[in-house]
Amino acid sequence: MPRVAVLLPARDAARTVRAAAASILRQTERDLALVCVDDGSRDGTAELLERLAARDRRVRLLRGPGEGIARALQRGLAACDAEVVARMDADDVAHPRRLALQLAALRADPSLAALGGRVRLFPRAAVRPGMARYAAWLNGLVTPALVERDLLVEAPLVHPAAAIRRDALERAGGWRDGPFPEDYDLWLRLAAAGGRLGNLAEPVLAWRESPGRLTRTDPRYALARHVALKCAHLARHVLRGAPEVALWGAGETGRAFSDALRAEGIATAAFVEVDRKKIGRTVRGARVVSYEEVGRLRGLPLLVAVGAPGARDLIRAELSRAGFEELADYRCVA
Repeated sequence: MPRVAVLLPARDAARTVRAAAASILRQTERDLALVCVDDGSRDGTAELLERLAARDRRVRLLRGPGEGIARALQRGLAACDAEVVARMDADDVAHPRRLALQLAALRADPSLAALGGRVRLFPRAAVRPGMARYAAWLNGLVTPALVERDLLVEAPLVHPAAAIRRDALERAGGWRDGPFPEDYDLWLRLAAAGGRLGNLAEPVLAWRESPGRLTRTDPRYALARHVALKCAHLARHVLRGAPEVALWGAGETGRAFSDALRAEGIATAAFVEVDRKKIGRTVRGARVVSYEEVGRLRGLPLLVAVGAPGARDLIRAELSRAGFEELADYRCVA
């Protein structure tokens, strides 16, 4: 049994998959298996991987009919005979010490269910401002406590940069195929099962940015699907049994959360706002109150749902001044 099995799904990735696979096979951690799943490629990806498997006995190639990433991952998981399953994508490049660092960290902390690390976006010319902000935020989540704090803000681990304990992955049910981002769904289920998530402070992956990536082209990764997934998690766990909440933010993001929470049976009792033009109005049937009155809402679960860059830190500071404790009295969800 190898120490780690690296699971790499690919579809029509002939241009990049060789470099991705090579970055795994050249790891300083040599005791590994590379399980590649060709998911119905039509461009020669499977042939490239076949030749690689013929040269390196650590490589195993499986073929799928083009069933999508979640099912391809489940197909590959069945062939991952290792205690740790690491993810890799066919267009990224792993840092040479990635697996060695992640295995050492997992050995040192048995409470960790999954571990990512810092990423570097490339090529620079293709990186959009929103993606740069996301990577900068994620690269700051270098402790399990920070990941727990920001779990509902966005996906706190980069999927192809993650190493996951096999037993935790199986207890959570593996990857699910559905109308939601399969990676974020997994992180939420691992956390709900009591597993801690973390990121190394060291860089582990060069993460390719391109206009054709699934997060830009597949509706499962749209904002509305993320909001629905978060609200389903909130209803089952964080807000279980709560009939209503308060939402900080009566803009587009706050209204989206109000709608998704209503679908889960949770009403919005009030919105909190800094915009004087909105204060005193009724939104989605709830009153909009000034942030200066937030103390009067104590006792209601409070969700911070403001998507504007930089707003989250300002709101955290204001709530701290008002005596609110994060995770106990409120959570940031955007």
